[in-house]
Amino acid sequence: MTRLLKLLKPYRISIIMVLVFIFLQSLSSLYLPNLMSDIVDTGIAKVDIPYIIRIGGFMLLVTVVGVLFSITASWLAARISTGFGKTLRAKLFAHVEDFVLHEFDQIGTASLITRTTNDITQVQQFVNMSLRMLVMAPMMAIGGIIMAVLTDAKLSLVIVVIIPILALTIYAVLRKGISLFRAMQFKIDRLNRVLRENLMGIRVIRSFHRIDYEKNRFDEANFDLTDTATRVNRIMASMQPLMMLIINLSTLAILWFGGIRINDGAMLIGNLMAFLQYVMQILFAVMMVSMMFFMIPRASASATRINEVLDLMPMVNDHDALLTVKDTERIGLVEFRNVFFNYTGAEKPALERISFRAAPGQITAIIGGTGAGKSTLINLISRFYDSSSGSILIDHMDIRELSQEELRSMIGYVPQKAVLFSGTIADNIRYGKEDATDEEIRHAAEVAQATEFIDGMQDGMDTYISQGGTNVSGGQKQRLSIARAIVRRPLIYLFDDSFSALDFTTDAKLRTALKAETNQSTVLIVAQRVSTIMDADQIIVLDDGRIAGIGKHQELMNTCTVYREIVTSQLSEEEIA
Repeated sequence: MTRLLKLLKPYRISIIMVLVFIFLQSLSSLYLPNLMSDIVDTGIAKVDIPYIIRIGGFMLLVTVVGVLFSITASWLAARISTGFGKTLRAKLFAHVEDFVLHEFDQIGTASLITRTTNDITQVQQFVNMSLRMLVMAPMMAIGGIIMAVLTDAKLSLVIVVIIPILALTIYAVLRKGISLFRAMQFKIDRLNRVLRENLMGIRVIRSFHRIDYEKNRFDEANFDLTDTATRVNRIMASMQPLMMLIINLSTLAILWFGGIRINDGAMLIGNLMAFLQYVMQILFAVMMVSMMFFMIPRASASATRINEVLDLMPMVNDHDALLTVKDTERIGLVEFRNVFFNYTGAEKPALERISFRAAPGQITAIIGGTGAGKSTLINLISRFYDSSSGSILIDHMDIRELSQEELRSMIGYVPQKAVLFSGTIADNIRYGKEDATDEEIRHAAEVAQATEFIDGMQDGMDTYISQGGTNVSGGQKQRLSIARAIVRRPLIYLFDDSFSALDFTTDAKLRTALKAETNQSTVLIVAQRVSTIMDADQIIVLDDGRIAGIGKHQELMNTCTVYREIVTSQLSEEEIA
C-alpha cells in the first residue's frame, strides 16, 4: 500500500489543505459543547435571554463555519482520490501495455481487468476515507478526552472503562472479516472470467445448446461470491449494533454517575450535557477508526494484487537494444538460426532446431498439422515471446538488439483471429498507419479485395464497425485486417493463417494483388490450405515443432512425406498433377 501512496506526491499541497480544514472542523466541533454548557449554566439558569441569543448565534456561526470546512475538505479529498485513481490506472495500463503474451498467460485477462477496475477503486476509496478521517478521528478522540477531563476529571473514569470494551469489540469483529476480504477479490476474478468467456463465446454456447450449463457455471461463481460477501457483511454489520449498545450503555452510565455528582453539587447540569457530548464525540471517533479498519483489509488486498502486476517485469524488454540501430538501412531479411522455444510449464519444446532464411521479394510459406508450431514461429518474429535459445535475425542483427518499437515498425502483422476495433472502416485500416491518406486507405482496401463489400455499404469507408466487428462477416474481417497491414507498407509481412475465411476465388485474387504489392518485401504466410501456398518461393513444413522439409511445392512432393500427406489429403489427383 505504501508504494502506491507515493503517487499522491503531486497532491501534497491539496493534502495539507485537507488536513488543515479537517483540523479546523474538528476544533469547531469540540468547541460547540462548551458553548452549549455556557448557555445552560449561565443563560438558562439565570434566565438571561440576551446571553442565550448571543451565545446561540455564536454557536450557529461556529456550526456554519465547521460545515464549510467539512464541505471544502470533502471536495478536496474527492478530487485527490479520483486523481490518484486516474494516475494509478494509467500507470497500471501503461505497464500492462509492455507485457508480451507470456505475462498475459501468467496473470489472465479477466484478472487484469479486475485489478485495473475493482481493485484500484477499492484503494481509491480508501485514500478518500483516509484523507477525511486521518486527522478527524484522532483529533476528535484526543480532543474529546482532554475536554471531558477538563469538564469533570472523576466522571472521566467512565471513559477508561468504555474505550477498551469498544476497542476489543472492534478487534473481535475485524479479526473474523479480514481473511474473507482477500477471498472476495479472487472470487470477483473468477466471476469476471466466467462472464467474459460467456460474452465472447456466446455463438458457440448457443450453437451447442449449452446455455443451461453456462447459467449453472455463472450461478456457481456468483453464489460463491455472494456467499462470501454475505458472510463478510454479516460480520461487519454486527459491529454497528454492538457499538450502539456500548454507546447507549455508556450514556446511561454517564447520566447515572453524573446525576449523583449534580445531586452532590460537584457538577453543573450544563457540564454534564457537555461531558456527554464529548464522550459521544470520542465514541464516534472510535467508530470512524473502525470504518477505516473495515476498509483497510480489502484495500490492502487490492493493493497487493495491483503491486503484483506492477512488479511483473515483461519477459521481453529493450535492455539489449542498440542506440545506433535506427541509422541502419533495412531490407527485411529474416533468418532463424537453430531456434528453440519452450512454453512455460510445457514438457517439451514447441519449436526445435528451427533454421531457415526468408528473403525480400520472396514469399515464404509455413504449413503443418495442428500444433506443429506455425503460429508460435510467427509470434517469435514479432517478439510476442523470446526464443529459449538460438537467434532470430533481421538484416543480420539479432532482434533482441532492436527496440520493440523499431522491430514492430518493420512488420505488418495479420493475426489468425481477425481483430477489429469499434470505429469506422477507415479508422480500422488507418490503425496500421496513423497518418495514412484516404488514397492510401482506398488502395490498401483494393489490394485486400475489401472494396467489393465496402462500396456496397451505405456509408462506405465511414461505415461504423461495432465492438469486436460483430456487424461484418469473418471473411470481411480478415480482409480489413489484411488492408490494415498493407497500408503500413512494411518490410516484413506476417500472415498467420489469414486467408482461411476467404473463398477460393477471393483468395486467388488477393494473392495475385498481394504479390505485386509486396514484391520488395519479405512475406511469411502461415496457411492450412495447400492451394494458398503452392506458388510460394519457399515452403517450410513443420511437424511437431521441427522442420520436416524446406523447398518449393514440387520439390517437397518428391522429398517430404509430411508435405505429400497434407497435399493428398486436400487435393484430388487431377489438382496435384
